[in-house]
Amino acid sequence: MSASAPIFARYAFHGLLASLLLGFASRPLLAQQEEPAPAPPAQSQEPGSEAPVEGQMPGIAGPTLADLGTIAQIQVPEGCHFLGAADSRRFLEENGNISSQRELGIVLNAEPSWFVVFEYSDEGHIKDDDKDDLDADEIWKMLKSGNEAGNEEKKRRGWPTLTLVGWTTKPHYDEATRNLEWAFRVESEGGQSINHNTRILGRTGVMEVTLVCDPASVETVLPDYKKFLGGFSYKSGQGYAEYRAGDKLAKYGLTALVAGGAGVWAAKSGLFAKIWKVLVAAVIGLGALAKKLFGRKPKPTESI
Repeated sequence: MSASAPIFARYAFHGLLASLLLGFASRPLLAQQEEPAPAPPAQSQEPGSEAPVEGQMPGIAGPTLADLGTIAQIQVPEGCHFLGAADSRRFLEENGNISSQRELGIVLNAEPSWFVVFEYSDEGHIKDDDKDDLDADEIWKMLKSGNEAGNEEKKRRGWPTLTLVGWTTKPHYDEATRNLEWAFRVESEGGQSINHNTRILGRTGVMEVTLVCDPASVETVLPDYKKFLGGFSYKSGQGYAEYRAGDKLAKYGLTALVAGGAGVWAAKSGLFAKIWKVLVAAVIGLGALAKKLFGRKPKPTESI
């Protein structure tokens, strides 16, 4: 996808743990079966996609070092859970979110409630020549235009739309770390969330990291998030400084990276209040409880 491709606001998020558990509640649970189903043949699973145990969150519990595909790794702290690529995409799609199909993992934290999505774009090595030319006002116009396109897709699927409220951190680039950061507030169905975006430039592309949290907890969460990102590393041969002559070059720069070049921008909204406390205490018997509290799930649709 080129830098001129449509930008879609891919996620409408309505309670992290609620969504996570609702998605996995659709897997057969022993308590919901009248007769035990035959055990399926043993098969290998990607890291982070282990079947959930009743009464526990799915995924791999930290502390652990988790692979983000073959590109990078992230240290998952104690108290967090890691979902691998397949379960990350399933989790997003089953909760009204348009998956990019580039997700490599999600890290979830219960208290305070936040989650981080890792996606990788292999569009090529991105030069940072325009690092001093990031025009926040012009970029905001592009983001709003892209959000309108995303909302049209959400309406087509019968999912809630979202509104971009405003910057909380304007785009800025750290030449020492090769990290590009920005943050904004979004609103959906009366609830607001903060999207704090970090783009970590690599040899062949960019790791797209998005923190989503409740606005009320952002001041507490941000220091932990930045410490958490210290546990990220590209694997050998994948770092930005390991670029070699002849490697593919991206057709866009930092401005397009913020505004949505190569489809890398995604807004995510969330209604975190109350849902965590309710569902943490009610994991067992989740299927019936979740349906009662949150209604039906979106119908499965094809990814764009």
